[in-house]
Amino acid sequence: MSHITPVFLDLVRVETRLYNAVGARLRAEHGLALGQFEFLQIIDRVDGCRVLDIVRELAITVGAVSKAVDRLVAAGWCVRVAHPQDRRSSVLRLTREGERVLAASRPVVERELASLTATVPAADLGRLAATLAALRASLEADDQGRPG
Repeated sequence: MSHITPVFLDLVRVETRLYNAVGARLRAEHGLALGQFEFLQIIDRVDGCRVLDIVRELAITVGAVSKAVDRLVAAGWCVRVAHPQDRRSSVLRLTREGERVLAASRPVVERELASLTATVPAADLGRLAATLAALRASLEADDQGRPG
């Protein structure tokens, strides 16, 4: 086994455990899945957000994003609005309820992540953040890991 394989496996296991723990807390406090939180954050952050913007950011399929957005619409957290320049496309916008649930959820996510990573020195987390940002940028620049 190469030296990178254990790093990869640790990365995946840490991500899974953090995702599950934060997701459980978020669901318990706000009835919101962590994936839904991620979608709401992207819709809030990206001006004129479309399904393809979410696809690009999360590197998942159009079908998966479209179905997830349908669930957000059904929950009353976002709406699809006709794109002003391209009627074949929709722009996603948060509703007031979507804005409210996102604003209420952000501190929950931050608190839970801070709690779960409290035993790791801040300098180590900083180095890890820089390393992961560099790796992500490299993968995204080369368009690696996108669904086929």
